[in-house]
Amino acid sequence: MEPLLLQKPSYSRRALTRLAASEDIWVCWRCNGRDDVSRVLDISIDGLFIQTQHLKVKEGMPAKLDFLVQEGRIQADAVVRHVKGGSGLGLRFIVLAEQDRQRLKALLSRLRSHHGKPPSETFRPLEQE
Repeated sequence: MEPLLLQKPSYSRRALTRLAASEDIWVCWRCNGRDDVSRVLDISIDGLFIQTQHLKVKEGMPAKLDFLVQEGRIQADAVVRHVKGGSGLGLRFIVLAEQDRQRLKALLSRLRSHHGKPPSETFRPLEQE
């Protein structure tokens, strides 16, 4: 049996649950002198996880985020919290203006309301004229 200090806790360290981005949400981001556009895989009021192959970033590096959703444009300063080789980055918001925070809350509310619904209920088909 491992000593208590070496055992990993059975609970999540994340204070807030992240919601799966059930629709295509993309973010423009800049980190380590490079601009990129990536798909958002999950998101919370504190941060997000993006899909990227970009591996020239390290934990603790600052990043600038800019994304446009139904609720409006959201800009944030973030920091890289973890790098998952070949699949993506976890980013934590560190600066989010109040209007951006309100838009983010509205986005999360919308995602929460669609959580678990099949795509046919989540998206309305385009009406043909």
